[in-house]
Amino acid sequence: MKVLILGIGNVMFSDEGVGVHLCRLVEQKYAFSSQEHTLHFVDGGTLAERLIPIIVEYDYLIVLDCVDANDGKIGDVYFFDFENVPSSISWQGSAHEIEMLQTLKMMDMVGDRPPTKIVGIIPEVVSDTTLKMTASVLKGSVVMEQTLLKHLGELGFSYEQIADLDIQELADLSCKEERWY
Repeated sequence: MKVLILGIGNVMFSDEGVGVHLCRLVEQKYAFSSQEHTLHFVDGGTLAERLIPIIVEYDYLIVLDCVDANDGKIGDVYFFDFENVPSSISWQGSAHEIEMLQTLKMMDMVGDRPPTKIVGIIPEVVSDTTLKMTASVLKGSVVMEQTLLKHLGELGFSYEQIADLDIQELADLSCKEERWY
């Protein structure tokens, strides 16, 4: 099985970028292995429907993103199957989230969406132009990381930590890297 970890968010808007930063953190912090499966990491940013050609190449998708929840508070982490989104969850925090939801639904309409799990967190700040994430989301990102690692273990991946990285340090460095989009 080809598994895709897809980080979604706008890294320029504080907590909004946690999905992308976490995707990059896990990719760089751990070495994964499986005799049956392959694992790939993609920084999906805010590309939404432009990610369809990438997503359809995979057998299983795990999305890391911000979510809203009627009964939640800032920093709460949710893990759910896209087929069974809890009624309290919505993607109403920012424009990209609505687009990602629509993208997954479009893929459903043509039967191209692989089985999809969501690891989401309720953000605090999504409008300030900064790479700095809030304390609540930094704390919650640790829960997101552990949730993702546990699920990858359930899928048959083993892993070992190969680097000592901090998500905020990684976020700070991301603006210094040369990117080609």
